[in-house]
Amino acid sequence: MFPWQKKKKTEAVEKRKNTKISRSLKENVAYLEEQYLYGTNFDFNSKELRGSTGRYHLFYYSTIIDTKQLNEHIVTPLLETKRDIPVPRIVTLSSLSSVKNMGEVEKGLSAGCVIIFKEGMSEAFEAKIDDFKHRAVEKPENEKTIKGPKESFTESLPVNISIFRKQIPSKDLIVENISVGTRPAMPVSLVYARDLVNEEILENIKQRIKKITAGNIRNIEILEQFLEERPASLFPTMLYTERPDNAGNYIMEGFVAIMMENSSSCLIAPITIWSFFHSPEDRYLRWAFGNFSRLVRAIAYFITLFVSATYVAITNYHSQLIPIDLLLAIAASRERVPLPIVFEILLMEVAFELIREAGIRIPSPLGPTIGIVGALILGQAAVEANIVSPIVVIIVALSGLSSFAAANYSINHTLRISRFLFIVAASMYGLLSLLGAILLWVAYVVSINSFGVSYFAPATPTNRSPRDTFFRMILKKEKWRPGFLNPKDWDKH
Repeated sequence: MFPWQKKKKTEAVEKRKNTKISRSLKENVAYLEEQYLYGTNFDFNSKELRGSTGRYHLFYYSTIIDTKQLNEHIVTPLLETKRDIPVPRIVTLSSLSSVKNMGEVEKGLSAGCVIIFKEGMSEAFEAKIDDFKHRAVEKPENEKTIKGPKESFTESLPVNISIFRKQIPSKDLIVENISVGTRPAMPVSLVYARDLVNEEILENIKQRIKKITAGNIRNIEILEQFLEERPASLFPTMLYTERPDNAGNYIMEGFVAIMMENSSSCLIAPITIWSFFHSPEDRYLRWAFGNFSRLVRAIAYFITLFVSATYVAITNYHSQLIPIDLLLAIAASRERVPLPIVFEILLMEVAFELIREAGIRIPSPLGPTIGIVGALILGQAAVEANIVSPIVVIIVALSGLSSFAAANYSINHTLRISRFLFIVAASMYGLLSLLGAILLWVAYVVSINSFGVSYFAPATPTNRSPRDTFFRMILKKEKWRPGFLNPKDWDKH
């Protein structure tokens, strides 16, 4: 679209939104029926009422309102009232409010309101009796826990906010809405504790949301990609979580939760890389058990990132580092394998990723079974056909299984893609090129910021923290909130 076309379109939209409500009921009805294609748009209702106090006209979407409230609290009172009194005294719903122009009418209709027009009045009334359908609160699917709350977010924003209100019953819990997009404008809810949040960080998030010019942003997953400073980066700069208890913990540390309608998750900002390696269950377990889980998870991350690349580097360039018995065993297993080691590893890594992706897309009852059977058959057949050696199957299986230990779905992709980069680097000059790739990888990670916060904080730059970066302390000994947030209240006690 050319700039002049975009400007003309914007002016037309603004003109339509600012159209005043006419005193003529006929004009208002004709305008809205034309705008909403009444008769074609099957759930858009235009209903005329003739009561003893005058003529009324109702507009609403039948699929998103409570029809029982419509009949009991709006239609019946308007038809049965004998005295000529104002509409707010006839319709006694607490959600009734006045609207002055067609822009407000459009917004109200989309939000589940019934719009009430009366002949001779240059204003209308909206009664919010929405009844949007959504699934019940269920257990988290991707962030399972053994010990801890079992609630997850749903696709209904009011339900999600009510869960927060239940978790944090405080007047300092603020839910602030900012509109994003134009076709149509959708509310983005920022949830934060006003007595903790850093105002500069909060304002940074608000300004980024306001600068988004995309026409249609329907959910939090799309919004995340518009808010990121580096959309092409391998590393996410916001934490994506479907667990209200996890989001609530972050809010009470001074972070901001970002939510939208139609999303069963929320975003936490700003964030550091360490948060992706922590699990909410770490804090629900006792000190020793939680730290043991973190240690096992850290080992799994190192295995999934480096075991395949290290095998390629050592067998190709540094065979003197391998004990002679193991070296002979590797040589014997590869005696009839025609492929170079790097291609052998890459072939099996790609095969593992294909099985993983297929397991996700296949219907749930079949996914795990086909994944396990496919991996067993594929691995055994590849070894018997002398395409790969048995030790490569073991290494790739160990690398792939370790990636499942990732505490967050977003960082899981980062680990998997980084693994391929390290394998390619190791195939060039062995450990020398692998070390160079690791240094570049770390340097890149350190350069990332999340809404003004260093991605490696509080490890670098060092600042006051609850000392929960690598291993957590006993909860009673945690004194401070994260220093990189510069919260209003540092003391946790």
